[in-house]
Amino acid sequence: MIRIAAVGDVHYGVEGRKQMRSFFESLEGRADALFITGDLTQSGRVEEAQALANDLRGLPVPVVSILGNHDYHSDQQNEIHQVLREAGVLSLEGESTVFEVRGQSVGVYGIKGFGGGFGGACVTDFGEPETKAFARHAHQQAALLKQGLMNLRTDYRFVLLHYSPIEDTLLGERREIYPFLGSYLLAEAIDAAGADGVFHGHAHLGTERGATKKGIPVRNVAQMVIRHAYNVYSFERGMNMPSQKSEAAQLFL
Repeated sequence: MIRIAAVGDVHYGVEGRKQMRSFFESLEGRADALFITGDLTQSGRVEEAQALANDLRGLPVPVVSILGNHDYHSDQQNEIHQVLREAGVLSLEGESTVFEVRGQSVGVYGIKGFGGGFGGACVTDFGEPETKAFARHAHQQAALLKQGLMNLRTDYRFVLLHYSPIEDTLLGERREIYPFLGSYLLAEAIDAAGADGVFHGHAHLGTERGATKKGIPVRNVAQMVIRHAYNVYSFERGMNMPSQKSEAAQLFL
């Protein structure tokens, strides 16, 4: 069994130094890795990323993260990746990483994903150039995800997204904005390639638990949803769904 601590949408500002350091330090003995599913910063500034990087530096478990839409806002995403990597964080975008937990290999593919919507209400590659560009980016993200997962040859395989691959974890959000919160193409890619679990954020008013059509567990770990510093999920070979540890560190929410 391996234990994954996960959280998203921490939205660090410049004043956020040591905001969550004590919670992250409590991971030792509770989890084997920490996944952060994007929106690390409030407005995509390097100074905000540095505040989070300081809180993540030297933790006792591997830390894997991706960026979210907020982290792209100031067009400093490359610098944010660099700041995190210098702090020892495995910061991914269209990439995978592999580490070992008690003799078992754990592969993680991380990509922001994109919107586009779900069955019956999704954007199509037709019309104005801007509409076609939106639709094509969603398809490109899904294609990268599928290929990246298929290339992972590890005992466990996990996906980090910012945007949701399914509607279930968006329940609570206004349906009118579903096309801007996720895309069914991501779930199709995951089901085609296979995975043990999927984590995303972005939908602050959404629902924590859901699954793809093939039963792969999906968790919306936006901090506003889980209302903890992180939740810990246990995965064991042969289990269809992860269990959720009750020992997740409580945040002041």
